[in-house]
Amino acid sequence: MELLLCLFIFFFPIIRTSTTQDIIFPGKSIKDGETLISAGGSFELGFFSPGSSKNRYVGIWYKNVSSGTVVWVANRETPVSDKSGVLSVTGQGILTLLDGKHSLVWSSNMSKPARSPVVQLLESGNLVVQERNDNNLENTLWESFDYPCDNFLPEMKIGRNFITGFERYISSWKSTEDPAPGDYSIRIDARGYPQFVLKKGSEVVFRGGSWNGLYFTVNPRLERNPVFSYDFVLNSKEVYCEYKNRDSLFVSRLQLNPLGSMQHSIWNNRKQDWEIFSTALSERCATYAFCGPYATCTANKFPPCACLEGYVAKSITSGDPGSVDSSDGCVRMTPLNCDGKDRFFKHTRLKLPDTSHAWANNSISLHECEELCLTNCSCTAYATLDIFKGTGCLIWFNDLIDMAEFDKGGQDLYVRLAASELDRIQRKTKPKEKLKVAIISISSVVATGLLMLVFVLYVQKKWADEETEEMELPMMVFKAVANATNNFSMNNLLGRGGFGAVYKGILEGGQEVAVKRLSKNSGQGLEEFKNEVTLIVKLQHRNLVKLLGCCIKEDERMLIYEYMPNKSLDCFIFDRTRNKELNWHRRMNIIDGIARGLLYIHHDSRLRIIHRDLKASNILLDNSMNPKISDFGLARKFGGDQTEARTKRVVGTYGYMSPEYAFRGHFSMKSDVFSFGVLVLEIVTGKRNRGFSDSNHDHNLLGHAWSLWIADRPLELIDNALGRSYNVAEVLRCINVALLCVQQRPEDRPNMSSVVLMLCCESPLAHPKQPGFFLERPLPQAESAVGNQESLDESTITELEPR
Repeated sequence: MELLLCLFIFFFPIIRTSTTQDIIFPGKSIKDGETLISAGGSFELGFFSPGSSKNRYVGIWYKNVSSGTVVWVANRETPVSDKSGVLSVTGQGILTLLDGKHSLVWSSNMSKPARSPVVQLLESGNLVVQERNDNNLENTLWESFDYPCDNFLPEMKIGRNFITGFERYISSWKSTEDPAPGDYSIRIDARGYPQFVLKKGSEVVFRGGSWNGLYFTVNPRLERNPVFSYDFVLNSKEVYCEYKNRDSLFVSRLQLNPLGSMQHSIWNNRKQDWEIFSTALSERCATYAFCGPYATCTANKFPPCACLEGYVAKSITSGDPGSVDSSDGCVRMTPLNCDGKDRFFKHTRLKLPDTSHAWANNSISLHECEELCLTNCSCTAYATLDIFKGTGCLIWFNDLIDMAEFDKGGQDLYVRLAASELDRIQRKTKPKEKLKVAIISISSVVATGLLMLVFVLYVQKKWADEETEEMELPMMVFKAVANATNNFSMNNLLGRGGFGAVYKGILEGGQEVAVKRLSKNSGQGLEEFKNEVTLIVKLQHRNLVKLLGCCIKEDERMLIYEYMPNKSLDCFIFDRTRNKELNWHRRMNIIDGIARGLLYIHHDSRLRIIHRDLKASNILLDNSMNPKISDFGLARKFGGDQTEARTKRVVGTYGYMSPEYAFRGHFSMKSDVFSFGVLVLEIVTGKRNRGFSDSNHDHNLLGHAWSLWIADRPLELIDNALGRSYNVAEVLRCINVALLCVQQRPEDRPNMSSVVLMLCCESPLAHPKQPGFFLERPLPQAESAVGNQESLDESTITELEPR
């Protein structure tokens, strides 16, 4: 999904010094201006001042990456006012911070004194006090990981010790210049069945949910996380969670910023910057109890709240008793009998309710869980505790609060209802054949004709008003669009495609726009026009072109987009003069931007979209040469659990189409991945896939790249326009990723989340298999090029029966 809250990146004026240590013994110290270095050199400990503050703090920050990003502060609430501070360790192993007057500013909290203590900064970023025994460090007496600040690092734990009551939790800074504990904290709420929560003071503002054997229930996805592995431990002594990087080359952190935004980031070596992997509180359904009790929240619906089956809204402000317009929630329609005859309605794909008052048992089955719930009049619902093993029982005894409905994944929840109420629900959902027969019997040919006439008029005259009102897309007057484009003058013509022409326009307020005017003779008609409007207006991402409005008048249909002054990518990479304007840094930025745009429409947007026509001419470039994916007329929306679809109407562009789609009509997210792989090779080489020729073989660009790859000569693919000004490692990585994306079998290709990670990190990549469409072949006779301005190499298919 696209993020609504921005990550705070702190820039700290760290004092650099030539004096460093890797271990502190009693009697040694660190003065302001000196540092302690971790064993592998990943972290430093020393004195710093945040932002423009003059106060001095002892902190730990990254050394090799993002130098200046502080992850831990010792004296959060008690700064030193000048540079006189000294950090030392006593003979008992207690860390002390003294100011210039030798007053104690801060000390570590140790209940057990040490005999031979040493202080060391570990490679994980953990500052530890340990016993020294024959030069072997054993028995950790104190560690900074027990007292986290605003960063949750790999191998760090958050949770509670049930015996001592000691709690580890993450707390935000007060501000970017004050590291004192702020309003927000990330904790494990140990009440009931423990769960992950974000609090503002004592109030829960976000609930990550309870552990279900695979993940916390806020995460609806069942697939394995490619970056992190999470561990959750719950026993009679303690409860805690931690995470680890699956690849040691990854550098990651979860930060809680002063505004309460939780963001998990990984370090991008190429960009030398943090990149957000995931975030919380990015939509209204993430707000705790947004819809109230017994109601679910669905992010892509309006209104987002709906009552569970068998419940009615407390405050009915609309005609639908199941619609919830406030946080009042819902109430039961029929009271429970509590006579053993109550039954359960199964809800699917849910974020399970708040478990702070729930009860859990690992040893009983789901059937036993149901029977146990029926014997207790207070029981309201039950679910499987461990979905990985398919065992265990989780029971609720209070109101069901903070539920969300997902498009895919999620869990099953069995909600208790009176038997009569469940019978009523089942009767309501059965087909009412008599009513259907009655309706059909009173229909006449004349009435049907009138209805059809009304429907046609509705489609032609009224569709735009209702659709655009629902989607909040501005309707523009035809005269205003005509004036903006100088009556669609040829001087304003930007280009033509299978859909028609695109004109540059200047609106009355001075805003530059691009007007896509659908040709009356275009193979893309009302359906494609509506499809593009319906899909793209719901997509907002920096790497997708922005739709500003539309215009419909009689047979005229137009889409008004933000203006891209540099036109499309093909105008650069395939032009022998302009391709020199694309240095390697720009090409890499374009590849990365396209990947992130695809990741958004495949996984993170409100809808799951398959583009189906990704190609160089559909990648527009803004003033700064940033890429924006355009032309969603052929795109298709996928359902929450849908992974593949089939069509007899194959649409797209030869040279970019995957084998399974071109010849069998099967398309999926992996079809777009194939197109992306082709596009990456074109960006690297500056050559088209279709129409490529080489005197040594009859391969297309994919086959040529594969031949050079297996011959260990991939650098021969590089566009001559780049000269020698490129990063060899990045080029090789891009070629490797591209070949992984164009493999013959869809299941062998990576998904876009993996692609984005492969492009930004330095972990080893898999070896690709032979690509699909290895040889250059003539186009099938059924191919139809729409729009006479397009070359044969980039023909858009509108009708093709798969062979």
